[in-house]
Amino acid sequence: MPPSYLPPYRYAPVPWTTALYLPVPGRHRGRLRIPILNFAGFHQSTLTRCGRRKGYWLLCSLYLSVFLAIYAAYQALFGEVPTLVFRRQDLRRIWQWEVASGHYPTRHPPPRKLDVKLTQNPALPPVGPKRIYLNVESSPPQVAYPPRPLPGSIADLDVLMNYCDVSQNMALCTRLSQVLRVGAGLDIDNRVQRPVPKEWQYVFVEADLVTASSAPLLTNSHVEFEKSPIADWEPSPISLPPITLPSPSPSSCEPDDPRIFHMYWTGEFTDKPYMSILSFLFTQNTGMHLHDYGSEDTCRPQLWMWINPVPASQEPHESAPMEMLQSLRKNVWSAPFLHPRFQRVVQFKFWNTTEQLDSLPELRDDWRNVETLFKSFGKAIATSEDAQPKKGSKDYDRLSVVMSDMVRFVLCQRYGGVYLDADMLFLRDWEELWGWRGSFSYRWSFHTRYNTAVLRLRKGSALGTFLLRTATKNELDFHPITVSRYLKEAHLDGLLYRIPDALFDPAWMNGDGYQRDRPPQPYFKSFADFFDAPSPGGATPQALGFDGFFKGAFTYHFHNSWWKVVDPGQNWPNLGPQFAGSRRPGGSTLPSKTPRDLSWATVLKRTFEAYVRGERPNMYGEWILW
Repeated sequence: MPPSYLPPYRYAPVPWTTALYLPVPGRHRGRLRIPILNFAGFHQSTLTRCGRRKGYWLLCSLYLSVFLAIYAAYQALFGEVPTLVFRRQDLRRIWQWEVASGHYPTRHPPPRKLDVKLTQNPALPPVGPKRIYLNVESSPPQVAYPPRPLPGSIADLDVLMNYCDVSQNMALCTRLSQVLRVGAGLDIDNRVQRPVPKEWQYVFVEADLVTASSAPLLTNSHVEFEKSPIADWEPSPISLPPITLPSPSPSSCEPDDPRIFHMYWTGEFTDKPYMSILSFLFTQNTGMHLHDYGSEDTCRPQLWMWINPVPASQEPHESAPMEMLQSLRKNVWSAPFLHPRFQRVVQFKFWNTTEQLDSLPELRDDWRNVETLFKSFGKAIATSEDAQPKKGSKDYDRLSVVMSDMVRFVLCQRYGGVYLDADMLFLRDWEELWGWRGSFSYRWSFHTRYNTAVLRLRKGSALGTFLLRTATKNELDFHPITVSRYLKEAHLDGLLYRIPDALFDPAWMNGDGYQRDRPPQPYFKSFADFFDAPSPGGATPQALGFDGFFKGAFTYHFHNSWWKVVDPGQNWPNLGPQFAGSRRPGGSTLPSKTPRDLSWATVLKRTFEAYVRGERPNMYGEWILW
């Protein structure tokens, strides 16, 4: 072999570590040296020592191990902690109690992980009553207004879910608003969609009474669930009230399900809860068109407005209820609803946190042991914020918002009924939803979680007991996302029906950028469109009026906007001469300046006020009687 004249090759190993230099504050040239793993050196050394094939397998295994270790450390430090405090057998008992009580009128199967198999369900045929689906329509010549829902009629939420199950197909919801209108006969006066397609008929009545006395469940599951690390298991078996079947009379109020709408308000009464109460009077079957409110056998809905007159973190003094009433009488926005004509349908209630929490067996013994009452989505809110003045949308009362998250569950468990946030407007009669005997809330836009701005729970229900006890063991966190986790981890989310948001929040999906190819009408790109006159098309709200505002939806949720004025041209309750407080300061009831284009909020407010003044009927053609 000829001699080589090249210099001898010397192998220079690449170091396994390298350095990361970070500037040191206060020193112009000084830098902090941090040694880190040199992946290039490790890569070269591994391939050299182990060969190409084994070296690549070793590298992939190491990288995967490092990634899993980092992920595990992140989950331990910042991940979601399990919230479960009930054992598997008690979760099955909750299912059994709810189903046997007739609170599960859906065809959806129970969760597989609990392996719950229903053998009898008194809320469904053939064990329960036969369902007769209705073709709802007005009879000539009374076709100018939609008909009131038939007493005892029920909305089949399973049928509506077929048109808006976004977990299966985001495009499904484009037709739901039309189904809501046509299936309930709300646009029958237009005579556009005739005959009503049979698959759109979602309103039914029950043909006979419930005869089943129980709903046995067969279970053979041995699946274990992960318990909350910050709480002990709840005592087993869970304590539940006796099982009772629904009332046979659809028109009478059931003891565990009174027709009460709850709302909660803190601070000075404004035009926002004023609008909510007016929309209730305009749409619900309150009997205001009758001199005697109708027969006592008829279950009339009521609206209970709960007032917390003190900051959320403070305890009210003994004279607080009387002071609250005096304040409501002096406030121009609340004084009209203290009129004797409204006393059977609208009631102001005093909220006392201590008294309310002590009234429920699920809370009375433990709530004082919780570090703070104000925890939301895993974060505690400092009570010092409650004492600061609130001047604008960026300085709102966070403690009262957190308190309201808890209030809704307490009220529904203690009194029954439905809770709604005070920034919601009624758009149609709730008769068909009262008939649905299950509990429900609605979907958080397209996410698989709840928005508890609407919440229905049966009085003293097993589901309510689970939610209150679980929240107590998780530091009283009632944030909607946290509540969604409680139910998901316990496999009880099937008991709280997640209704499509189109029924209660019809503009939300559009605001999130979805369903804009065929949106519900009017077309809102953001929630601010409700308070601002649309441009172009500024005359649309006045031209269409209430009849053109999300027709078919049960409510509209305008999502806070507490500092936006509903009616800038008439910023006072214009309810007529029978109300002393309905005149604006200065004595004149005429606005000083009338804008050319009115917003949807303004049009709806003036429509509701015209009904109370007796200048027009409500949405069902009924005139208020004074």
